[in-house]
Amino acid sequence: MRIGLFAPLAGPFATAEYLTTLGSAAEQRGFHSVWVAEHVVLFDDYRSTYPYAENGRIPAPPESGMLEPFTALAFLAAVTKTLRLGTGICLLPQRNPVYTAKEAANVDFLSGGRLDLGIGVGWLAEEFRVVNAPFEHRGARCRSYVEVMRALWCDAVSEYKDEFYELPACRMYPKPVQRPHPPLHFGGESDAALRRVADLGRGWYGFNRDPQEAREGIERLERLLALRGRTLSDVQVSISPYLKPLREGDVARYRDAGVDELILLAFAGDRDGLLRSLDQHARLIQG
Repeated sequence: MRIGLFAPLAGPFATAEYLTTLGSAAEQRGFHSVWVAEHVVLFDDYRSTYPYAENGRIPAPPESGMLEPFTALAFLAAVTKTLRLGTGICLLPQRNPVYTAKEAANVDFLSGGRLDLGIGVGWLAEEFRVVNAPFEHRGARCRSYVEVMRALWCDAVSEYKDEFYELPACRMYPKPVQRPHPPLHFGGESDAALRRVADLGRGWYGFNRDPQEAREGIERLERLLALRGRTLSDVQVSISPYLKPLREGDVARYRDAGVDELILLAFAGDRDGLLRSLDQHARLIQG
């Protein structure tokens, strides 16, 4: 089982020095990947419910804005050589799919084919309003935008049309290094999210799951894959414990549940704290 890192790159500590340390230190310690989150804005007050905390509130003050994920991953690509670079996750239905395809292709191109594109449908309705994107039908819109991006990545002349988006004939270069395109990992734990994995995905990005919850999700996914003539060997299962405590023996329990990559939270307020966090994770893995 591979070990990766989930790194919330929020202000004021996510500086150029911090990112350089994150990339080089993670690579030196043998971590497989770094995944970064996305929220273009945060709010003092909001009615939406954050799904990964009991109180329904995202555990970040609104002034601690996150770095834009593709910009951050491009920076990390420049200071690393082997580390996989993941979005965990990109909020695709609130974005323009053409610009998202372009940004993803650029990161994959500049990194030599190291991008893992984690995609989710989002939960923060207020954020959708800020970017002038409809919150309703975002699951169907997500599927549409995936097809737009595939056309741009895979076809010499790209063209697509459905009820959500019309892409006139055009050419987008550079293409991604990974062919036919970077692996798509769909986030979320709902039945709809797992159906997206089964229908479209090369991976499932499960979040805030303990070993038993991971096992239950994998079993549900396996049944959905079977209905489509696929098996678990067709997808990478990546699980982040996130806010769940990592107890003694849990690494083995995740592995035994069928997890391919365990993504541990790497969060610190400064460079020295980040190094301590990475060292702690490295010792835990080795143990």
